[in-house]
Amino acid sequence: MKRLRSKMTTEELAESLGVARQTVNRWIRQQGWKTEGLNGVKGGRARLIHVDARVKEHIMSLPAIRTPHEVYHLAEATSSYGTPSSNLYPGIIETLESMTKPEQKRLDALLKREGIHGFLKRLGIAEEEA
Repeated sequence: MKRLRSKMTTEELAESLGVARQTVNRWIRQQGWKTEGLNGVKGGRARLIHVDARVKEHIMSLPAIRTPHEVYHLAEATSSYGTPSSNLYPGIIETLESMTKPEQKRLDALLKREGIHGFLKRLGIAEEEA
């Protein structure tokens, strides 16, 4: 877990814990955490959370935080690159699922923008056009 500052936005706290912003907003309501509005943002929805002892206590009570070995994964799954797998799909799916949401969004945008050929070309594994 990243170091928590004394005041964080819901988005910052959600990102540091690996949860959705809506989850943090639900905790604020359920736990009665102290917050303050963020100036200059319309609608009063943006707020700073005071990360005090109650907030830290709740975070440390989360199962994923208590067992960090289940939360943190290697950046890349180990696999044998020498021999091609008979079924490539499970490895691709596992890799995609291990990506963070922002990484998945960037990959999606790249594929939409450049297509599979452009993606493979960037990886240096595209077949040459005849």
